[in-house]
Amino acid sequence: MPPSAPVPPAPRSTFGSTVWAAAHWRAIDLISDLHLQVSECATFDAWQRYMAQTPADALFILGDLFEVWVGDDVTASPDNTDSAFALQCQQIIKKTAERLPVYVMHGNRDFLLGPDFARACGMSLLPDPTVLDFDGQRWLLSHGDELCLGDTDYQHFRQQVRSGAWQQSFLAKPLPERQAIAKHLRTQSDARKNSSESYADVDSAMALSWLEAAQASTLIHGHTHKPGDHTLGTTNCNPIRRLVLSDWDASATPPRLEVLRLQSGTTPKRLSLLA
Repeated sequence: MPPSAPVPPAPRSTFGSTVWAAAHWRAIDLISDLHLQVSECATFDAWQRYMAQTPADALFILGDLFEVWVGDDVTASPDNTDSAFALQCQQIIKKTAERLPVYVMHGNRDFLLGPDFARACGMSLLPDPTVLDFDGQRWLLSHGDELCLGDTDYQHFRQQVRSGAWQQSFLAKPLPERQAIAKHLRTQSDARKNSSESYADVDSAMALSWLEAAQASTLIHGHTHKPGDHTLGTTNCNPIRRLVLSDWDASATPPRLEVLRLQSGTTPKRLSLLA
C-alpha cells in the first residue's frame, strides 16, 4: 500500500469489552493526554495532587498518560532518570488504586505500556475502544487516534507499531537504543506541531459507526487536544454526542488541567483543577 493511500478502518461489528460500574459508584473521572515526563514538573505535580485527592469512585485514563513508554523494563534500569521517574509514577498510581479502581487505555505515545507495569501499579489495562455501563447509559471510551482517518501518515505508522512483530523486534533492542529511537520520534513530532500543518480530527462518520456498533450514544475520547462537546446527530430524539477530553499542560498560558466527571443522575461536568 503506498504511503498516500487511505488506511481502511478496522471493522467494528461488536464491542466485546465492557466495564460494568459497581453499584456504589456515583462519580467517575476521565482524563487523558497528560504526557508525563521528567522535564514537565508542573504537570507532574498537578497530577500527583489530583491522584491523591480525587473523590471519584473510579478513574479512567484514556491514553497518553506518559509522553513516551519504551517498555516495562524501564523501571528496572539502575541509575537511569527515566527509571526513577517511572517508579515514582508507579507508586502514585498504586496508592490511588488502593482507594479506587484505576483503568488505563493505551495512547499513541504509550502503546507499549504492558501488563508488568500494570500489575505493579494495581491498575487495569483496557482495550481501545471499551464500553462503560454507568448510570443507565452506555458510554464508548477511546483514546481517539484510530478515528482520525484523515491523518493517513499516522494511520500507516499506527498499523506498523501496533503489530506484534514490530513490538517484539523493538522490545528486543537494548533500552538505550529504544530511548534514542523514541527521542528521535518525539523530535519529529514536535517539528510537525510547530509547523503550519493541521492535524486531522475524528472522522464523524466512523465515530457514528462505532457508537452504533456499541449501542452507545456518547463517545468520550482524547488524542486531539481539542476539548469540546459535539453533537453528531440524534436517535429517538436523544442527542448522539462526542465529548473530547483536554490534554494537560500546567505550563501553558492559560494552564490546561481538566477532568471530565460523570456523576449519577446529572450531566457530565468539566472540572478545572485550577479552580
